[in-house]
Amino acid sequence: MDHGFTWPSAIPILNWLPDHTATALLVVLAMLAWASAASKQIAAAPDAVIPDEGFSMRNLFEIYLEGFQTMLIEPVLGDRGRTYLPFYASLFLFILINNLVGLIPGFSPATSNVNTTLGLGLLSFVMYNYYGFKESGASYLKHFLGPVIWMAPLMGTLEIIDHLIRPVTLNLRLMMNMFADHLVLDIFTNLTYIIIPVVFLALGTFVSIVQAYVFTLLSLVYVGMATTHHDAHGHGDDDHHHH
Repeated sequence: MDHGFTWPSAIPILNWLPDHTATALLVVLAMLAWASAASKQIAAAPDAVIPDEGFSMRNLFEIYLEGFQTMLIEPVLGDRGRTYLPFYASLFLFILINNLVGLIPGFSPATSNVNTTLGLGLLSFVMYNYYGFKESGASYLKHFLGPVIWMAPLMGTLEIIDHLIRPVTLNLRLMMNMFADHLVLDIFTNLTYIIIPVVFLALGTFVSIVQAYVFTLLSLVYVGMATTHHDAHGHGDDDHHHH
């Protein structure tokens, strides 16, 4: 939501970009800086297996990845989900930081703009199909046709529609929730300034976390369906032949 003064508009070069794009770029640069600092600390450690003492960028990074692995990857994909950890941990972090940055006056969050959220939805769509092809090759296309060959035209049509709708629903869910959340916070901040905004700020933080979680969870579910669906049909066919 573009309105009034924004911090990116006060930064040379960034002020050439739309506010939501500038904010997204700042978030990406912050993520890269964190990853770079953590990587350097790991490289400088006498033993990379032993955590640093006290607070460090490396420890914070490892805690985040371990938590993401435990709370999102393993429940959906199990141990094999480690393959997908780098991309989806980055996706979640990008969405979460953008959501939270939008709670700070003077920032226009990328995740309340349809251009960003649709881009994220399409990226999720491309990646789970990529992983599906990587896992099964050309036979990945078979799961679009259903288990019975004579129903393939109908099932294929329904599957294609279902898959094309996914990036749109991911986009709308994230964009509309974040737009509404930040709009409500702005309205009550302008009206009351102190007490009530604190309540909505806490609620906004909760919504920001939940929306990042839901978007990433659904993306991982789509990966799970893309990388195991064909195997399920294959097993069913084998059972049929055994009978």
